[in-house]
Amino acid sequence: MANAGRQQAGSRSSVWLQGKARRSGRGGGQPSGLDRERITEVSVRLLDTEGLAKFSMRRLAAELNVTAMSVYWYVDTKDDLLELALDTVMAEMGLPDATADEDWRDQLRVLAQEYRTMLVRHPWVSPLVGRFLNIGPHHLAFARTVQQVIRRTGLPVHRVTGAISAVFQFVYGYGTIEGHFHTRVTDTGMTPDEYFRTSLDDFSGVAEASEVLQESAEIMRARGGDTVQEMMDRDFTFALELLVAGIEAMVTRGE
Repeated sequence: MANAGRQQAGSRSSVWLQGKARRSGRGGGQPSGLDRERITEVSVRLLDTEGLAKFSMRRLAAELNVTAMSVYWYVDTKDDLLELALDTVMAEMGLPDATADEDWRDQLRVLAQEYRTMLVRHPWVSPLVGRFLNIGPHHLAFARTVQQVIRRTGLPVHRVTGAISAVFQFVYGYGTIEGHFHTRVTDTGMTPDEYFRTSLDDFSGVAEASEVLQESAEIMRARGGDTVQEMMDRDFTFALELLVAGIEAMVTRGE
C-alpha cells in the first residue's frame, strides 16, 4: 500500500502506464467472485446513481459485499478505478468509420452527438476528463477517429487541433451543463418540463429580472420546441452547424 500512498500524494501518472490496467486474474490470496471488469461495472453504476462526491472504495466494497481490502487486490487507488470507469463509458460511443466514403460533416455530427449523449448520461465524467491522461483504449479510439475526421475537412494540419478544440470543447461544455440540469431535475422529483415551468414562474416574481425574462421569452418562442429536450436539441444542432460552417469557411479561405 506504500505505492498507493505515493500516488495519492500526487506522483501517480496513469493506470494505463503502470501495467495494472491488465491485472484481472485471481492469484493466491485474492478474493473469489471478483474481477476487474466486475469492480469497474459496479463503480460505473454507483457513480451514475450516487455521483462522484459520494463515491468511495468503502462504498464500492459494500456494494460488492466484500471488504475494502479485497478491492485493493485489483486497483491500488480510487483514482485508478475512476480512470478505468472513465474509459469504460467511453466505449458506449458509436464511432463512424473515418476511412469510409462518407461526408466528414455527417461523421463529425455523429461524433459530437455521441460525446454529448455520453456526458449527459454520466455527469460524473466531466470533472474527470481533464483530471487524467485519458489514454485508455476506448478514449484513444475516440480521439483517433476525431483526428481522422477533422483531417478530412481539408484544413491544413496546423489547424486540426484548433478545429477539434472548437467542436469538442463546445460539446463538452454543452453536455456538462445539460448533465447538471438533469441531475438537478432528478433531485427535485419533477420532470424537466415541470422544473422549467416552475423556474420560469419563480423567475417572473423577481422585479429586477422582468426585462431579461421578457427578452428571453421572445427568443424562446422564436426558437420553438414544445419540450425542454426539444429546445436543448435545437440549440445543440444549430450551434454545431455554426462550427461546421466555420470549418468550411476556413477551408475556403485556405488558412
